[in-house]
Amino acid sequence: MQIAFLLYPGFTALDAIGPFDTLGPLPGAEAVLVAERRGPVRNDSGSLSLVAEASLAEVTAPDIVVVPGGPDPSGPMAPGPVREWLQEVDRTTTWTTSVCSGSLVLAAAGLLTGRRATCHWLNLDRLAAFGVEATGERVVTDGKYVTAAGVSSGIDMGLTLAGRIAGDRAAQSIQLLIEYDPQPPYDAGSPEKAPADLVAEWRAVDLAEFAGKNGG
Repeated sequence: MQIAFLLYPGFTALDAIGPFDTLGPLPGAEAVLVAERRGPVRNDSGSLSLVAEASLAEVTAPDIVVVPGGPDPSGPMAPGPVREWLQEVDRTTTWTTSVCSGSLVLAAAGLLTGRRATCHWLNLDRLAAFGVEATGERVVTDGKYVTAAGVSSGIDMGLTLAGRIAGDRAAQSIQLLIEYDPQPPYDAGSPEKAPADLVAEWRAVDLAEFAGKNGG
């Protein structure tokens, strides 16, 4: 079972690593980091690189695709090799998944039209503009498409999918071994819970500009 984790300049590291560490341990899993070309790919802050050990041309029939998001996913959303690769491999994937604004990449490729999906709360309106039924849920499954909301929810998506593939006990074992037992010091992890003025402040921020200023 080959699991392809798509990398592109400006991706958010946890979007990729959360699912990597929850899906990678599945029996028979072959996790591969893939990008337009082999080599290091910098994250949204520009301070971390993950190494793609395979190019798009070398991964032609993955069983699972995971598309991470980033503050500015316009690169992989645009017409070009990444979009073409997603459209091609999606024809034979068992599961096509995303985290955060990664669902915008899938939507731009026409893969989520008419489906229910989620993404980071700041991007729900953008997702809906692609003809997607955008929800604020943490993990959404619609057929073979599994989308996760913002960043940390990629862990939940990975565990959800692990349970679908290998059963509850396997997923529970993975959760136990990574000691995923969230007890955050603040209750501000969603726009419904965070202080209203903080939510408004972030709604006013251009995330693409923010990413550029921070090296993304």
